[in-house]
Amino acid sequence: MQYRPLGRTGLDVSAVCLGSMTWGNQNSEAEAHEQMDYALDQGVNFIDTAEMYAVPVSADHYGKTEEYIGTWLAARKNRDKVVLATKVTGPGARFPFLRDGNPRLDAKNINAAVESSLRRLQTDYIDLYQLHWPDRTTNFFGKLGFVPNADEDMTQPSETLDVLDGLVKSGKVRHVGLSNETPWGVMTFLKLAEARGLPRMASIQNPYSLLNRIFEIGLAEPAIREDCGLLAYAPQAAGFLSGKYLGGAVPEGSRMAVFKQSSRYDTPRGHGATAAYVKIAREHGIDPCQMAIAFILSRPFTTAAIIGATTMPQLRNAIGSMELTLPPTVLEEIEAVHAENPNPCP
Repeated sequence: MQYRPLGRTGLDVSAVCLGSMTWGNQNSEAEAHEQMDYALDQGVNFIDTAEMYAVPVSADHYGKTEEYIGTWLAARKNRDKVVLATKVTGPGARFPFLRDGNPRLDAKNINAAVESSLRRLQTDYIDLYQLHWPDRTTNFFGKLGFVPNADEDMTQPSETLDVLDGLVKSGKVRHVGLSNETPWGVMTFLKLAEARGLPRMASIQNPYSLLNRIFEIGLAEPAIREDCGLLAYAPQAAGFLSGKYLGGAVPEGSRMAVFKQSSRYDTPRGHGATAAYVKIAREHGIDPCQMAIAFILSRPFTTAAIIGATTMPQLRNAIGSMELTLPPTVLEEIEAVHAENPNPCP
């Protein structure tokens, strides 16, 4: 297993991070425990979750993922072997059952969220506490352009950092990070932390895959220059890069079959790019999913790729990508496809 520095925290995390958002919905508690047992045995020391998981979010499933991690930690008594990351929900998601349907990144909301997460996780501290969405109008999730909302009631980044500073000083949180952020947001938080001696953002958890490389355009530079690396979620583009949805197929038990909802990857350009990437992998005798993850891990701005699986074979295959180094010819062919069909699913 490869280990990489988590920003400037002094922590080293496995380059493959175990994602968990299907636990509590597609996966049972026993299956979640089995995945964590296997991952830890393979050297994975990094687990990522969020207060809002399982996904799709509902009142029935909200917080289940953290609960499953908590029962696993309590049963295995191995908290010191795990770098545990979770997230506080920002205003990008509004659910009526979550803090009066108006989650914010202010003192009231963050303090309430961290206490609930600690209780569900059955732990005294969180290694990496991330802001799940910006508390402002911005163009995350692939939105084009930017039109500020003149009437928005934005929680100032300085206020958010002050709250996080209190949590770090109390020992409830060790380090902090961002998610679904923009270059402006990353640099604003970093500059404020430096100027005022507040907690420094250690990472940026954003989408990144062969179908969505927009992180490279504005965020790759601060990730490298500021030691605030990418935690890449959806590295297999919700399973599309396996090729299982090509030709209009919807395999039984797959996410699209279970939830019957549209996907950002289910577009003509998305299918075209996927077919081209799968063709490269198969022509070189490489598993398409492993090629997708290995590409992400080869980028200098990547700290970890967050893998998710609903079955043990999927998990074993994803973790196995750590053993794969893509040859120059494969990388050249990947770049040729990207040049012809760039970022089809931002």
